[in-house]
Amino acid sequence: MKFDTILSEINGFGRFQIQLVLIQVLSRITLPCHFLLNNFMAAVPAHHCNVSALDDGDLFGNLTRPEKLVVGVPAERDGTPSSCQMFSQPQYQRLSGVERQRGGSNCSVSKWMGWDLVCSRKGLNKATATAFFIGVMCGAPLFGFLSDRFGRRPLLLASYVTSMTFALLSAFSPSYILFVIMRFFTGMSLAGISIISIVLNVEWFSIEHRTFSGIIISLDWTIGNWLLVGLAYGINEWRRLMLIVTTPLILSLFTWRWLPESARWLLVKGRTEEAYHYIMECAKMNNRTECMANITPLTLQESAQMEIADRKYTFVDLFRTRNIRTLAICSGVVWFGVAFTYYGISLNITGFGLNTYLTQLIFASIEMPMKIAVYFFLEKVGRRPGESGTLLLAGLCLFINMFVSKDQWVTRTVIAVLGKAMAEAAFTIMFLYTTELYPTVVRQNGLGYTSFLARLGVSISPLIMLLEDVWYLLPPATYCAVAVGSGLVASLLPETLNTRLPEFIQDIEKPSVQSTRKKEIQ
Repeated sequence: MKFDTILSEINGFGRFQIQLVLIQVLSRITLPCHFLLNNFMAAVPAHHCNVSALDDGDLFGNLTRPEKLVVGVPAERDGTPSSCQMFSQPQYQRLSGVERQRGGSNCSVSKWMGWDLVCSRKGLNKATATAFFIGVMCGAPLFGFLSDRFGRRPLLLASYVTSMTFALLSAFSPSYILFVIMRFFTGMSLAGISIISIVLNVEWFSIEHRTFSGIIISLDWTIGNWLLVGLAYGINEWRRLMLIVTTPLILSLFTWRWLPESARWLLVKGRTEEAYHYIMECAKMNNRTECMANITPLTLQESAQMEIADRKYTFVDLFRTRNIRTLAICSGVVWFGVAFTYYGISLNITGFGLNTYLTQLIFASIEMPMKIAVYFFLEKVGRRPGESGTLLLAGLCLFINMFVSKDQWVTRTVIAVLGKAMAEAAFTIMFLYTTELYPTVVRQNGLGYTSFLARLGVSISPLIMLLEDVWYLLPPATYCAVAVGSGLVASLLPETLNTRLPEFIQDIEKPSVQSTRKKEIQ
């Protein structure tokens, strides 16, 4: 008896599955808060050189701060103090005709970071985001491998503890170097939450409800996005902001004990007694205990094909045989393109004419209706056309924006929001799609591998903006080309709508091994 058949009998979409989703909301809403935190944490407000060193005892007596700015800092064309230049000697003659007044601005350093990451050091702002995403890139295959080896549940706990620990250490970092190191390890730890939670969800939902499971868990990202905008708007100190967005993980530690292990993973590992325990828990909570009359640990053991499951699988198995090798290469290319495009838009929110908070709020708000539309599309049409179509449409939006002048900020923002919606849809579909493509024995390895390539795309994406010095249209042209190219590659992947989740690599190497829901009814 296949696990999907058992899951359908005990209700693959009941109170048990709803509780599973709700428990994981607490940890998953922290993901966008940290992944997009650099948009606010490293924002560079108006600033100027430090003029406090000017002598107070001078020809004109004690100078006020506005007067120090006049004699110490040159003015821009609009009359504001220069951000990164200072006179080598005080220009006292510039005080002629200047009204001697008290008060004035005392802002002379970056609003968020506090390490003077401006002017010649402004590149260090980008380095904090790069270090974080390199951490995510390294953490994805690591947690994928460990989760396939030791289970979803213990590695999820490890992700909770390490993410919270390194995030707190980041908030209290006394130096920039230590902060960057802690952000690297924070990203590495959060990668575990990102990839393990969605796999655990999908593996507990029945065939007919897998689409819903993939969409509903992706809404956690939207909720976290809204939360980030509100918190960043109300909290003007980056250390406090980082502490606040991390606090949901404390609650996650307390609710972890109610999370089940994946019975599907336990079965392929031969741990049938434990699998039977969790299946019984699911049946009891869903009021389907009568369906367990003919299901025993012995029948589960027979259905698990133990002689195959005893083998230990690694990352190498993703490239050992023909079909899974093709799957790994194509899905890896698509993941790179999805992340490259999504973060190319998301991390450039200051380039559309609106302020950072409003742009981020619009980007977050468009996700909710888009994901509802994606759900119905996936249920009726399928994963492959959905993934390919959203990437091609995202590329089209990027292409159109190449020819819209920057002073037409309304048009640019509308097109950018549509492009962001398509990129987010591609991200949502690909998470679900990947969990359905890879067999249970290497599912976390597969998701870890593809997440590694995705984060590689994220790390490279911000650097593409440097190409505007070569040709101002080269960055958007590059984002457009990658989106279109990965959309075409997505069309080469197999369709997984209404198919069983493969358990072993042999399931995808054999032709036509997966049974559809229609065949089951027959």
